[in-house]
Amino acid sequence: MSDTSAVKSRRPLSLNELRKHRKPLRDVNREVTEKLSALDRLACWITDRVGTMGFFLIVLIWTVFWLGWNLLAPKNLQFDPPMAFVFWLFISNLVQLLLMPLIMVGQNVQGRHSEIRADHDLEVNVRAEKEIEVILQHLEYQNTILIAVVEKLGVSFDHTLRKNPGA
Repeated sequence: MSDTSAVKSRRPLSLNELRKHRKPLRDVNREVTEKLSALDRLACWITDRVGTMGFFLIVLIWTVFWLGWNLLAPKNLQFDPPMAFVFWLFISNLVQLLLMPLIMVGQNVQGRHSEIRADHDLEVNVRAEKEIEVILQHLEYQNTILIAVVEKLGVSFDHTLRKNPGA
């Protein structure tokens, strides 16, 4: 162990060597956003807006107003006959029929984006694991050097540990 040639042969990568082999990080959010078509952007925009409490409240207020007006207003001011509410049903179904496929398209686009982000996260984690491994190799290398120096000085580990039991 005290042989210095054995210590030199296991020398870990330097920081500069590690940086040479490292690929630059990508901004996958920007990459995905730039590749989206105008229709995909529209679908995502609609999906983001429709899936909010604000949109729910708009639909709720519109429904309560529509039904309340056509139930409680004087007969000559009602525009959709009460109890049938044919026009209200028609508009509601039209909104649903238009929004359903748009939301599904938006969710598909967002799902693809999530998968790309997950792949990128894995790439970053693997890179971090490699860098941690280099750090551990450096620590092991330093430990080997320290042991070689201590042995060369003739210091006994057992004797040192008995003197400082809390260390």
